[in-house]
Amino acid sequence: QVQLVESGGGLVQTGGSLRLSCVASGRTFRSYVMGWFRQAPGKEREFVAGVSWSTSRTLYADSVKGRFTISRESAKNTVYLQMNSLKPEDTAVYYCAASPMLVIVPTQGAYESWGQGTQVTVSS
Repeated sequence: QVQLVESGGGLVQTGGSLRLSCVASGRTFRSYVMGWFRQAPGKEREFVAGVSWSTSRTLYADSVKGRFTISRESAKNTVYLQMNSLKPEDTAVYYCAASPMLVIVPTQGAYESWGQGTQVTVSS
């Protein structure tokens, strides 16, 4: 399995920016799809963005297109989620996840490894 450790969450005002990081380890993670999900209080966990480690192809939820950017840095075994123009509705616990699928699937059932989560709070 892939081990994942997130960091970078915090409190930010509306319109601000944050960058989340996810450090991956394990023998085969370079062939995986990496995703970011989020879960707000009382809501289901939802897909935010995904990136193929091998092809760099990306996929975004409509709610974050144009504001969030997912990327990976092979030298540091790290996946990033750059979040700009943050809104109060972006407030959630954000999770990094890894999927052995060959394509980016925006459903949590496709992901077998999860990080511990990092809190993002956007104040109005």
